[in-house]
Amino acid sequence: MSDIQHYIGGKMVAGTSGRGGDVFNPATGEKIRRVSFATPAELDSAVQAAAKAFPGWAATPPLSRARILFKFLELVAREHDNIARLVSEEHGKVFSDAQGEITRGVEVVEFACGIPHLMKGDFTEQVGRGIDSWSIRQPLGVCAGITPFNFPVMVPMWMFPVALATGNTFILKPSERDPSAGIRIAELLTEAGLPPGVFNVVNGDKEAVDAILQHPQIAAVSFVGSTAIAEYIYTTAAASGKRVQALGGAKNHMVVMPDADLDQATDALMGAAYGAAGERCMAVSVAVAVGGVGDKLLDKLVPRVQALKIGPGTDPEAEMGPLVTRQHYEKVRSYVDLGVKEGAKLVVDGRDLKLQGYEDGFFLGGCVFDEVKPEMRIYKEEIFGPVLAVVRADTFDEATKLVNDHEYGNGTAIFTRDGDAAREFASRVQIGMVGVNVPIPVPMAFHSFGGWKRSLFGDMSVYGMEGVRFYTRLKTITSRWPTGIRAGAEFTMPTMR
Repeated sequence: MSDIQHYIGGKMVAGTSGRGGDVFNPATGEKIRRVSFATPAELDSAVQAAAKAFPGWAATPPLSRARILFKFLELVAREHDNIARLVSEEHGKVFSDAQGEITRGVEVVEFACGIPHLMKGDFTEQVGRGIDSWSIRQPLGVCAGITPFNFPVMVPMWMFPVALATGNTFILKPSERDPSAGIRIAELLTEAGLPPGVFNVVNGDKEAVDAILQHPQIAAVSFVGSTAIAEYIYTTAAASGKRVQALGGAKNHMVVMPDADLDQATDALMGAAYGAAGERCMAVSVAVAVGGVGDKLLDKLVPRVQALKIGPGTDPEAEMGPLVTRQHYEKVRSYVDLGVKEGAKLVVDGRDLKLQGYEDGFFLGGCVFDEVKPEMRIYKEEIFGPVLAVVRADTFDEATKLVNDHEYGNGTAIFTRDGDAAREFASRVQIGMVGVNVPIPVPMAFHSFGGWKRSLFGDMSVYGMEGVRFYTRLKTITSRWPTGIRAGAEFTMPTMR
């Protein structure tokens, strides 16, 4: 057993609350570490360290800030597999998936290295006689990120590289279920040359979260998690005058048209529904089979799900690992029980999966429901596990309406060979991220990630130009030098003529 503390002012800081939580290896069910939970006073010490570092960091030339991020990239490349093993050990996802998570996070760091170009303002000469005007973007101050268990590296990297590159200081509150990666990121940033206090890590539970939301010196909060918590984060932090981006839950639909390549669609469903045991906000959890294609799709899908290679993240043959905690395992399993009670047809039942040597692990086999109806809770609610619901739709219009009527609007996909259907779907669907024959349409770093409806609270998405706008505020300067062109007091509204 080893303790995970906080990282404040460029060094490890031991917690003083005496409160903490157990960190498990989901494959074995064993407690492997204990993480300290911060008090409001400890959170305040991190804020004061970040506030003290902010003036100097904001005044650092953007190119110099970018060079530190370039060095950080080198260090992450050096430690890539070690960090992936840490993620796999605490989260449970297979090693190759953990590697992929880090790679997608690194893409945002690479984008942030080019932010000096994106920080350029606009200039207009002679907006009035002898008057020039220009706009600039400046950092907000101390920013905070509250991140989920399912991507302990990638999601923080959606936030802090853009915040740091634009001149802000940052406090990360990672999930208490897999907190070690956040500490390792802080150590590597310090090794890369980041000044003390610019990046801090405070571990904790709701007490630490509430302290972040209410702290008067924190200017902005970024969050990724469930919709209920996202709404709470947004309303609480916004009421305190903070800028907020809070990404919530999802129920991502994949529409399979009659003309789709069913082998390709099946491959897509396998990876998108069961990768990371379905613990992804962009996981496909609903397959909408259109126009009688459902039986053919299930004929291909069911044996693939039954043959899923499930094991610990250390097993190179494993395609899917365990769920993150015993509590989450019980929650997901209860949804499978509920689906049966609601009358859905459970065509693949993974509830009784037991792995030799890992009997105490949090493993649930892949599950597939057919004949799922929109009024069922297993259709309406986010399960966040390896459970796929198949819904039948007679027409393209009916399938599109299903997607649009759902309260969540994170991601969706359509599989078809018909360009007209794909174009119409992409235009009409009320979802933030759309894939055409791409099951998980997570945008590249130079675009932005964000859903619609109850999948996003706030006006701005994460990373990309949306991230640059979120972590900066616009200032416009209008300047005239005393040349004698105008003299005396002016009591009318300036007209710039």
